[in-house]
Amino acid sequence: MEKLKVKGKKSLSGSISISGSKNASLPLLAAAILSDKKIVLKNIPLVKDIFTMVELLNYIGLKIDLNKKKKTITILHYNKKISTVAPYKLVKTMRAGILVLGALLGKYKKAKVSLPGGCAIGGRPVDLHLFALKKLGATIKIKNGYILANTEKGLRGNLIKFPSISVGATENAIIASVLAEGKTILKNCAMEPEIQDLILFLKKLGCSISSDKKRNIFVNGIKSFLPVTHKVIFDRIELGTYLIAAALAGKKVSFLNISPKIISSELKVLKKMGVKMEIKSNKITVFKSQKLKRINIKTEPYPGFPTDLQAQIMILMTQANGKSKIKESIFENRFMHVPELKRMGAKIKIKDNTAKIYGPSKLSGAEVMATDLRASVCLVLAGLIAQKETTINRIYHLDRGYEKLEIKLKKCKAIIRRI
Repeated sequence: MEKLKVKGKKSLSGSISISGSKNASLPLLAAAILSDKKIVLKNIPLVKDIFTMVELLNYIGLKIDLNKKKKTITILHYNKKISTVAPYKLVKTMRAGILVLGALLGKYKKAKVSLPGGCAIGGRPVDLHLFALKKLGATIKIKNGYILANTEKGLRGNLIKFPSISVGATENAIIASVLAEGKTILKNCAMEPEIQDLILFLKKLGCSISSDKKRNIFVNGIKSFLPVTHKVIFDRIELGTYLIAAALAGKKVSFLNISPKIISSELKVLKKMGVKMEIKSNKITVFKSQKLKRINIKTEPYPGFPTDLQAQIMILMTQANGKSKIKESIFENRFMHVPELKRMGAKIKIKDNTAKIYGPSKLSGAEVMATDLRASVCLVLAGLIAQKETTINRIYHLDRGYEKLEIKLKKCKAIIRRI
């Protein structure tokens, strides 16, 4: 099994071009099931979750051409029989696999989709997905680990108010309602940039869809589509991760292929902590920061501070003066990286859903184990500033969401290797 070795105490300098967003690409690929026209997606990140979704679409019966050199995916419709089944073997490692449920149901009036896998960071139940699809007229049963859904007369538009905010359920409901008869109004929606990118993509397909600033999304069902070429937005979580790496160990590191306004909450937190940055319209440069300040944050739905950067910002807090706090309000099991950080010398206390981080702490290299995607990258960040060498095991989690991480860090003079 592959692992990463990171030698600490090496200053970073150079530039990193941020990849396309994994979390934006996956719902776009699921939504491609709806159309019978040619779709070209550009700026696709070359990560494991994308390859798994491509494999799933191939299994369903779409004709997919992934051009790794150009980072494009071309999707053509099928010359063969479509399968409305998403099997366990293809969904077990990737929670986004459930997004094909709404598309298959909308297009083919039935679907059999395995309950999803992914990171062990909490229950992340599919209840809200099923709640929305039932409101659109689906009949749903769960049997032998599969969701069995059908709608004899097709889906029908409805008013759906989510009891709590969910990115995946919002995406599934949007995709399903595109081919539903009549108008669908979705309330209390997640409004992440990735969802805005999905809405933009669907508009290019010819869909009648809009949103407002009150977390409402309006979809008028349609019957036909247009061919489309769409460039996926940059990965704001990858950018946030590398910004924190630069704040920890950087001398001067620039980030390209981005839009800073999308990550205003994250930039606000870094500024409050004393990170020195120069921010331009499509570029951010981080300079060596001397004394980092303590801060208290709470993870929240967008535009709040993202749960997907909680583990990474915790490393920065270990180097800040005083006691910082993180309240995790999205997932219940998202502090599984803490025992590994404590083994490296971090001083962290957990009570319920709050972590108290005492800094500054001297970290020392150790052999550690990744438990999920973001926890694995937080251990890499810890390794960058630790004394001696850190070995990170189970990095298959990392490969699900970060494209060429060690190559990008090596270009900035990090000493990191995969073995």
